[in-house]
Amino acid sequence: MTAADQPLVSIVTPSFEQARFLEETLRSILSQDYPRFECIVVDGGSTDGSQEIIRRYAPRLAHWVSEADLGQADAINKGFALARGEIFAWLNSDDTYNPGALGEAVEYLMAHPAIGMVYGNAYYIDAEGKRIGRYPARQTDYRGLRRGVNNVTQQAMFFRSTLWRMVGPLDPSFYYAMDYDLWVRLASVTPIAFHDRYWANFRLHGESKSMIAAARAWPEIVRVHFRDGGSRWSILYARYLLRRILEPIMPLRMKLRLWRYGLEHRLSRED
Repeated sequence: MTAADQPLVSIVTPSFEQARFLEETLRSILSQDYPRFECIVVDGGSTDGSQEIIRRYAPRLAHWVSEADLGQADAINKGFALARGEIFAWLNSDDTYNPGALGEAVEYLMAHPAIGMVYGNAYYIDAEGKRIGRYPARQTDYRGLRRGVNNVTQQAMFFRSTLWRMVGPLDPSFYYAMDYDLWVRLASVTPIAFHDRYWANFRLHGESKSMIAAARAWPEIVRVHFRDGGSRWSILYARYLLRRILEPIMPLRMKLRLWRYGLEHRLSRED
């Protein structure tokens, strides 16, 4: 198959005041060895130097804009409205792809035409880009998502653009669970698959939503649950109530996960 015959992949990067990380994100996209992809950057009118970074890379971008928007979901919707690809993904401006991610994702989707969305695995990285853990990704499906099994790695997710036209766009009223809402809608019309390859890096830093208020996603997850006919007598709602009880110790769970990874990494280096 020639390069011209391979599907075009559209990567949207929403950004706002992320100059500290934006260039590394763009480099991780633009350095991919897959021959057909476009990168679209939608900045929310940053004043921290992000626009200067974007302009530097503008010749290699399919589109870019820097203007006020309604938030991350609105920015992603704007980007996909401009996208021409057969496969869509978005990569937030503080996360990165690993080499070969696009090519492997396309290869998987081409080999499995019945699968509408595939997601790989991801490493946790810190503000300096050092690996500090592994995301607990695993297989789920529509039934699992409706039960609250949401181990989908957004940073390592790719889906067919035809599905976006069926179930999109993102709901801009969601701030924390907009991706979960999309997974549920996608999984309701297509099989989704986990491919255990490390395609991306999920950055944890002081200003990231995952570090500041990860627990706030669950009320939005419950909104999706009730919207789609779920009841209070359900596994998902029971998990929500349990998380509310355990909320004070949930940050310790993340710290323990990262500590275990650090210990395993040190032991492997000593062997």
